Amino acid sequence: MIYQGNAITVGRGEGDIATLTFDLQDESVNKLSSAVVAELGEALEAVRAETGLKGLVLASAKEAFIVGADITEFHGLFERGGDEIKAMLERVHALFNAIEDLPFPTVTALNGLALGGGCEVALTTDFRVMAETAKIGLPETKLGILPGWGGCVRLPRLIGADNAIEWIAGGSENDAETALKMGAVDAVVPGEALEAAARDILARANAGELDHRARRAEKTGPLKLDAIEQMMAFETAKGYVAGKAGPHYPAPIEAIKVIQKGAGETRSRAQAIETQAFAKLAMTDVCFNLVGLFLNDQVVKKKGGQYAKQARPVAQAAVLGAGIMGGGIAYQSASKGTPILMKDIKADAIELGLKEARKLFTKQVERGKFSTEQMAERLTNIRPTLSYGDFGHVDLVVEAVVENPRVKDAVLTEVEGLVGEETILASNTSTISISRLAENLSRPESFCGMHFFNPVHRMPLVEVIRGEKTGDAAVAATVAYARAMGKTPIVVNDCPGFLVNRILFPYFGGFSQLLAHGADFQRIDKVMERFGWPMGPAYLLDVVGLDTAVHAGEVMAEGFPERMGSLGGAGEEDKGKSAIQVMFDNDRLGQKNARGFYAYEEDRKGKPKKVSDAAAIELVEGIAEETREFSDDDIIAWMMVPLCLESVRCLEDGIVGSAAEADMALIYGIGFPPFRGGALRYIDAMGVAEFVRLADGLAGELGPLYAPTERLRAMAEADESFYSTQARG
Repeated sequence: MIYQGNAITVGRGEGDIATLTFDLQDESVNKLSSAVVAELGEALEAVRAETGLKGLVLASAKEAFIVGADITEFHGLFERGGDEIKAMLERVHALFNAIEDLPFPTVTALNGLALGGGCEVALTTDFRVMAETAKIGLPETKLGILPGWGGCVRLPRLIGADNAIEWIAGGSENDAETALKMGAVDAVVPGEALEAAARDILARANAGELDHRARRAEKTGPLKLDAIEQMMAFETAKGYVAGKAGPHYPAPIEAIKVIQKGAGETRSRAQAIETQAFAKLAMTDVCFNLVGLFLNDQVVKKKGGQYAKQARPVAQAAVLGAGIMGGGIAYQSASKGTPILMKDIKADAIELGLKEARKLFTKQVERGKFSTEQMAERLTNIRPTLSYGDFGHVDLVVEAVVENPRVKDAVLTEVEGLVGEETILASNTSTISISRLAENLSRPESFCGMHFFNPVHRMPLVEVIRGEKTGDAAVAATVAYARAMGKTPIVVNDCPGFLVNRILFPYFGGFSQLLAHGADFQRIDKVMERFGWPMGPAYLLDVVGLDTAVHAGEVMAEGFPERMGSLGGAGEEDKGKSAIQVMFDNDRLGQKNARGFYAYEEDRKGKPKKVSDAAAIELVEGIAEETREFSDDDIIAWMMVPLCLESVRCLEDGIVGSAAEADMALIYGIGFPPFRGGALRYIDAMGVAEFVRLADGLAGELGPLYAPTERLRAMAEADESFYSTQARG
């Protein structure tokens, strides 16, 4: 044994070949934490001290090669400032360069995921062999940074600037076939042949058949591009990537600039350029929030995994109610491998559900995600039915009928008598109390909410709602099923609107307040879109449907009359009504009937395209109590303060278990701007005391919806935050 550590071992094998194996103890995956990087330095020193070696293999004893750096260390490191960040990067560069400069050929055996730092360490070796099932990539731009351990330097020299820009700016995971085609790896073999293939490459290099020194010269010298080729490669890419990334995500463009600036440089100078850019990005609010988002996502996944471990697997599901929603649920279940019955009382509804599922499968085939054969196979996972004949063998039933408590109650009580004793019933409801729906069930402990967001195939969140009598087994099974469907389940407690809609409707309340005081709804949309929302509130209401919004507003008004009473739409004259209610009263339902706050026309692809509508503008102007000038900051405050305060209340009321889950639910459920980290991180970034001052300033005029809670005031006094690591102010 040449070296033995907690995460790394180095052994000397046949033919004087050393194998450095990553195997981080007490962890399921390999990560490059600061401790592991320090070990790598020690292991490398031991390798360099060993005489007579003829090659080195980098390998992994786990399913993945290395999933990347240890992101849990990022906030702490980045808080120390630019000099500390640069010093860390320079240490790793020196270490990785030492691997690249070893006096014998080197190869990496990629048995599984090689992401971020895992990919970058693989790029240091002369050759790479890859298992057929492995994936490789540099996802750092998704965290608001760029590859900082040589990825921006080595990858373009290995696979070309165009391909490297696509990998780095897109942050994609690439399969073995793609990696081989691009030249990122030298061979793709079955997993069991990986070690033999790696040793074969070293033997060929030592025999002079493969020139590892030429490989090194290519990776450590300037990019072979003339001035015109550089301009075409980089300037074209900048325009395309800027359009894709948008103004709030600087990392992809910065990565292109780093590759461009370093193109004509040798290794050391190009790495210095990379280091400088990484340190600058690492200290931005965007990076702080995106790293926080990743950590929150890990919290949510861990909780979901803990629930799923306790669950009996769902081998056969069913959905009650076909149509668009039922078809979407059936598609999602079938596409991920869980067979599902799709039941309705009307044949035309069944056909509509099947049409929706077929349409979604066809799109996946067009995108290359499924072959035609795979689509046909997965479609057979959906069995349409007009009867309850096979429901005795179903493990979980999702009720997805019309959002009406009487109809849902009738359907649920009927199906409960036709399923097995252990079958879980779940209601896909966005507003109706789960405890109320459970009142007439004989097994309320086996019933919970399972709220999908529309469109089902795109929206990652599923709220799993625990009613007063819901048992742990029902929650666990529903969480496990949601995960099997490829969704992110978050468990919440029952209340009007549950978590996401309860938080969303105060945001709409802020919108209604602005319109009542004379603000232009089209300008509000533009301001909130610049703030980072995928669509402004008026456009979002049109997409949701004004009838749906009115119904949900009434539920909120009944549940929280003191602060949300106005969301129910009061007043006999238009002057006393909210803009949402006025739109509904004038049969402007949004996209579903092509007129709401905007009018809708079909674009070339047959999708609804919004256009300004004079009739809607006139209706909104008719409800204004005054005409007031609002700054962009005013609009943001009037919209965001009630949303953030309701997030605080949901956490304080125990509707959601943690700040991480609350923030992730908003990002996954309604598109809260990810680069802002979530509502509670947004408060932290402003400072709790400053947020309370802002809210108090608005509450005097606008009422209880804007009033901070007593607990929030106490947090402000004590200089506390929602997260242990303070957001940058």
